[in-house]
Amino acid sequence: MDREKIVKMVVVLAAIVVIAGSLSRLFSSNSMSLSEYAHINGGSPTQEPTAPPEDADAVSTPTPELPDSSPSPSPEPENIPDPEGDADEEEDIPVSSLTGAVLNGTSQADQRFTLEEGFYYEPVSDNLRRYMTGVSYPAEDAGAESPEPPEITFDELRYVHILHIDYDGNPTEGELVCNAAIAADLTEIFRELYRNEYRLEKVLLIDEYDGDDTASMEDNNTSCFNYRTVDDTDRLSKHAYGLAIDINPLYNPYVTYTEEGAEQVSPASALPYARRDLSFPHKIDEDDLCYELFTRHGFTWGGDWNGVKDYQHFQKTLEPAAP
Repeated sequence: MDREKIVKMVVVLAAIVVIAGSLSRLFSSNSMSLSEYAHINGGSPTQEPTAPPEDADAVSTPTPELPDSSPSPSPEPENIPDPEGDADEEEDIPVSSLTGAVLNGTSQADQRFTLEEGFYYEPVSDNLRRYMTGVSYPAEDAGAESPEPPEITFDELRYVHILHIDYDGNPTEGELVCNAAIAADLTEIFRELYRNEYRLEKVLLIDEYDGDDTASMEDNNTSCFNYRTVDDTDRLSKHAYGLAIDINPLYNPYVTYTEEGAEQVSPASALPYARRDLSFPHKIDEDDLCYELFTRHGFTWGGDWNGVKDYQHFQKTLEPAAP
């Protein structure tokens, strides 16, 4: 073989090697490197040297990012009314959860006297009359030959709505039924108690307790009208005329004495509060705001009675009608 043919063969073989190398790099562009393989399989191959960047001054070492210590933005509150929204949109009016308020509704609104928002009195509606009849107000005795009518009619009673501060310090609603003659007094008194943050645990109709005065006292409920007699007598109580009210009765019990001098306390659970020489919250005495307001409005206090002591009780005696 002559020299010229040998040179040509070498050139052709070199070209083939160059082309084969280019094709190999092209087809292996998506394959994993040794370092990637080692990372997956836990090996430690020799690190492949990397060429320095062409412009070393233009490439800076990346600074690790520190966690952001600033607080994350709070999420936008939902359902916040737009202060520039539709002014004509009707506002939600809170609905009372009190039985008497629900039953009276707005049926007596034209005869309602409002002293201040939340403090008003009005006639007893037909719905409330039906609710009270047979509970705090006597039902007609169909079996009696000549049934005695109650000594007071619904027309002489008034529904009273108030606000008061409960034992947790929260403003809440209360309601009473009373004699029309003292409706204005009670509305004014309870407004002053409310303004002075005087605590009353509950002020609910006695009907919520099925007309049971003892159950109402045990629950420390302040109440007024209840057509009942005085304990152990057949004489109607002032409550039967809607002219008496019991305030925080659990802390201001009714105390009587037997002929032998033994003390009897009602409700029975109020025994620790019969000791009036002790100091404790919600005690009514002559220095108490409740005492001051009721006596100022012409009520007498059961704590001033002789023989028995009714520390919860305030009552008013009506002047006889002029002839």
